[in-house]
Amino acid sequence: MKFHAIIAICFIIGCSFVFQAGDEPLHIKFSNKDCHVEIDGFGNIYTINDLEIVKYNALGGLQKKFSTKRYGKIDFVDPSNPLKILVYYRDFQQIMFLDDQLTETSSMISLETLGYEQTSQVCSSANNSFWIYDKQNNELLRFDAELKPIVKTGNIKRILDVNIKPNFMKEHNNYLYLNCPNEGILVFDIYGTFYKTIPLKNLKTFKIVNGDVFYYENNTLKQYQAQSFNTIEKQFPDTLIKNVFWQNEKFYKVYKDSLVVD
Repeated sequence: MKFHAIIAICFIIGCSFVFQAGDEPLHIKFSNKDCHVEIDGFGNIYTINDLEIVKYNALGGLQKKFSTKRYGKIDFVDPSNPLKILVYYRDFQQIMFLDDQLTETSSMISLETLGYEQTSQVCSSANNSFWIYDKQNNELLRFDAELKPIVKTGNIKRILDVNIKPNFMKEHNNYLYLNCPNEGILVFDIYGTFYKTIPLKNLKTFKIVNGDVFYYENNTLKQYQAQSFNTIEKQFPDTLIKNVFWQNEKFYKVYKDSLVVD
């Protein structure tokens, strides 16, 4: 890749966008259009549509597929733990866990059976646990591997005096990032204690890399630096790109029918 001028600027200002000159782009064609893409810590790539998850290795080699119509539409997949991949079916309020071969590892978890009938968001957590956001009580809860609630934040709306309507959440390095488009990203520690608000509004999704927030809007990948509060930008003139994220020192460019990694 020939972005020498950008490279020089990036090193001067400490940007995380580092380019690997001479690498050939990796192309993955989606089996169905409009796939969502996730990457795990090993660089494995997951393409996800309503009913199917397809796993590729870091070199683009097809590994495994998972598909079932038993539980309706797949709403969210979190491969933060590549050995215990969380799959969420919001319509049926159920969670499934898959191993690294995309095989079910246990029985489905019914959130309704646990007493939470209005769970709007879920994500993986450390030590084989997981988070849910209970819309009815405006509360975050963390469950252990035995499905026991080990953290409860209480009513966040009342505690923080904010009208939150989260659309995405993710744990990273023992912090939970709860995205509320009208308020920004609310950050909590692993014990459910409110830590801070990152003032980025109207986001649909983002990636956390070394504490920095990466998000794509208006044909631009933006990196909000947690320490300096600066924002670094890189534009992508290709208007066919739907999303771009930065992970494993690579750009993942999502198109309607394919993924390009360089």
